[in-house]
Amino acid sequence: MKPVFSKRTRTLSYSLHSSENSVSRRALLAGTAVLGMSGKIAYAAPKATPRLPNIIYIIADDLGVYDLGCYGQTKIRTPNIDRMAAQGMQFTQAYGGAPICSPSRCALMTGRHMGHASIRDNFALAGGVLGFKGKEKIRRANLADQEPTVASVLKGQGYETGLVGKWHLDGYDPDAIPTRHGFDEFHGWLTQTEKSQGYFPEKWYDGTTLLDVPGNAGGGRAVYETDIVTDQSCDFIRRHRQKPFFLTVAYNAPHSPYVTPAEGDYAGETWGASEKTYAAMIEFLDAGVGSILRTLAELGLDEDTIVFLSSDHGPRSEPTSEQTEVVTFFNSHGPLRGYKRELYEGGIRVPLIARWPGHIAAGVKDETPVYHPDFLPTAARLAGKSLSIATDGRDLTQVLLGRSPLPERLLYWETYEPAFWQAARQGQWKIVRPVGSSRLELYDLATDPGEKRDVAAQYPDVVSRLSAQMAAAHKPSREYPIAL
Repeated sequence: MKPVFSKRTRTLSYSLHSSENSVSRRALLAGTAVLGMSGKIAYAAPKATPRLPNIIYIIADDLGVYDLGCYGQTKIRTPNIDRMAAQGMQFTQAYGGAPICSPSRCALMTGRHMGHASIRDNFALAGGVLGFKGKEKIRRANLADQEPTVASVLKGQGYETGLVGKWHLDGYDPDAIPTRHGFDEFHGWLTQTEKSQGYFPEKWYDGTTLLDVPGNAGGGRAVYETDIVTDQSCDFIRRHRQKPFFLTVAYNAPHSPYVTPAEGDYAGETWGASEKTYAAMIEFLDAGVGSILRTLAELGLDEDTIVFLSSDHGPRSEPTSEQTEVVTFFNSHGPLRGYKRELYEGGIRVPLIARWPGHIAAGVKDETPVYHPDFLPTAARLAGKSLSIATDGRDLTQVLLGRSPLPERLLYWETYEPAFWQAARQGQWKIVRPVGSSRLELYDLATDPGEKRDVAAQYPDVVSRLSAQMAAAHKPSREYPIAL
């Protein structure tokens, strides 16, 4: 279902004008994804010479590792994502760049961990730009002018680049938008524009032009954000199928508030209303992934396209009783300790799946500890680019292709809610400096993935080594001027 833009009227003309149509389309996508991926090609062009691979990164928001069937979820059905995992590589120890939205996406786009990143939380301690979140006045950081991103690196290699959905790296700076950071196309919403946000947005960006979404003005619920992102992503793929492209598909689901046009396949369950809605949100998300994979198959682009799927951090948007009840009901963080905004495993562990038929072996589960800063150097290598910029990530192509393991290294995080704290992992060891404390905790993730037993007293040499590395990883910035 292709969206049509009218610049003259500044309106997003859309084919889905009711919740009922949206649910029907979701059911259709879920039902036809298998057919589309079975090898039937609608209009594939003959391949003359090998080309650089298309790269698609699908990122969900607040999706727990254990919300997906392929990671053990039993109540929510995710057949398309599960099939994607079965056809590719599933990482079992993947991490976001941070335990909250903006900094984690900053790490993904720039390849810098939280000790070096320009955005390290959803707010800034100093600097940044002042703006309003509702009625609250806050200061936000943003990507700096000319700061390199995955998109700018790949654009330099001749890729067509696009982002659909959530950016969240603009803060309140009108210039810190995707089209100023390497994206040829941007269709989505910005932090600085409230009417472009939500699951039934009134406005939607086409580049720098803000368009009306018909039927959503004044509280209307005609067009669902998950469907907009899916349809515009598929449209981007169709329009750019002749050249290598990089596409970021940034869904808002299943971030709070819990909203869907309908409860779909879960309407008849005896669960609470929030649980049924949360499950339906993930069902819409899964159907969208199925539609994207089906589009690739129809265009004959399966073997030319590597698709990644992940989340930005752990589950539970806010520490409310309703949201805690939902993630507990679905066991969204499994045996892991903590939630979003925390540096324990439950706050930073994410699903990560990579699918590239003919290149990545099917059905592989890999235990390599990896995280968001790895994406930029990996994408650059896939595009044949030698990086001349500093990153904190590692190129994962040899792991993806099954050729060699990744050498052990330090993974680093810091966050600022409710106060500054840090964590780092190297091999089996995870060190945590808790909120506002000088005390250090140590966990052996090989035997204690739930971080229940602090073994710092038993391994002082490990604590000393990791604490020194963790301190060296943090560099104060104008927006985050904490000195250790």
